[in-house]
Amino acid sequence: MAVVAQLLKYKGDTIYSVDPEAPVLEAIRLMAGYGIGALLVMQGQQLVGVVSERDYARKVILKGRSSSETSVRQIMSSPVVTVRPDQSVRECMQIVTDKRIRHLPVVEGEHVVGVLSIGDLVRAVLEEQQKTIEELEQYIRS
Repeated sequence: MAVVAQLLKYKGDTIYSVDPEAPVLEAIRLMAGYGIGALLVMQGQQLVGVVSERDYARKVILKGRSSSETSVRQIMSSPVVTVRPDQSVRECMQIVTDKRIRHLPVVEGEHVVGVLSIGDLVRAVLEEQQKTIEELEQYIRS
């Protein structure tokens, strides 16, 4: 089974983030512009939270708050569940399932080195299963 570092090598290590004091409207614009569902909330180099479209829907829209007057800090999810580059995809799938989250920042030491989404994890599992099927078919043919 693949490990997180392998997924990041394939996916890339681009990190999209927002400052905790930024208005939620800025975060939503960034997510829309990048075509992503969540941003890391970074205070300098320190990871302090994650803000997602789900946070926006539940903590701004449903509560009648203003997107331009509410700060990211007020709606972000914190503390952040993170993973290490040496953890397996299977472990990550268990974490997102148990914690009911969709994004996993990858931290090495004190530095964020990437982010995995549940889509990245599902893709890796499907690729692994396809590889196993092909190996079994080859075995049967030989």
